[in-house]
Amino acid sequence: MINQLVKKIQELEAPIVVGLDPMLSYVPNHLLEQAYKDMGENLEAATEAIWQYNKGIIDAIHDLVPAVKPQVAMYEQFGLEGMRLYLKTIQYARKKGLIVIGDVKRGDIGSTSTAYAIGHLGKVNIGGKDYRGFDEDFITVNPYLGSDGIIPFIDVCKQENKGLFILVKTSNPSSGEFQDQLINGRPLYELVGNKVAQWGDMFMGSDYSYIGAVVGATYPEIGKELRKLMPKTFILVPGYGAQGGKAEDLKHFFNKDGLGAIVNSSRGIIAAYKLAQYEKYTGEFYADASRQAVLDMREDLKKAWANS
Repeated sequence: MINQLVKKIQELEAPIVVGLDPMLSYVPNHLLEQAYKDMGENLEAATEAIWQYNKGIIDAIHDLVPAVKPQVAMYEQFGLEGMRLYLKTIQYARKKGLIVIGDVKRGDIGSTSTAYAIGHLGKVNIGGKDYRGFDEDFITVNPYLGSDGIIPFIDVCKQENKGLFILVKTSNPSSGEFQDQLINGRPLYELVGNKVAQWGDMFMGSDYSYIGAVVGATYPEIGKELRKLMPKTFILVPGYGAQGGKAEDLKHFFNKDGLGAIVNSSRGIIAAYKLAQYEKYTGEFYADASRQAVLDMREDLKKAWANS
């Protein structure tokens, strides 16, 4: 799967993943009003409105980007109906040719890690027939429990030719409370980065490992350090745009071949119609605004590269 991701990035010239992190406040009024009219004001109607919203965005951007990244919490908040929506969104994105990175941030040990991995990446056999759960192509995982928590995920990835993005240095302001702490003179994120590179050696693609890392765009100097520590690790970069990450700060997340990273934008794309620069798009044309936001992001990244 990592080879497919690299190939699609090269073909589209777009190292971009769109975060499908829907909130009800992002959904245009016409979609909400129609769903409430048809189904009443309840969970089923809310998730139907979000489904139509997600579908519109996927239809608008699927030919521009290689991947989407649904954030499971935004679906879990709606309970069982939300998880049905999560699955339907994954299936539709894949039908449209998109690679799906499930932002689930799971992490446990032993059989529990295996169960998480099977539910999201693998399959269960019942009566001689295989059944798949959510069936993402990659998922994000938390390494806090160490190798006992990661190896079961890697084992399932090997069986399914799928991949992971392991949290190394996250984009949130308080990440340093733990991740920047020094251990024998080195920050914890460096130790985690080294370990991710070691885990990556266990499952390599053609040029990059199936075992990637998450490193926030809001810490460009740290990204530069970690890129050197993890030359064969593909980096998922959150924090561009709304969280403050700038295109000119991202070049060091990539290798000299122009590959090695994929940059996430969520509300800057899916809620673009609410932003001042896209005010010409009304709510009914939210998907067109999202498409334009992707085109603008792609150009922003290209300009940053050209000026570097």
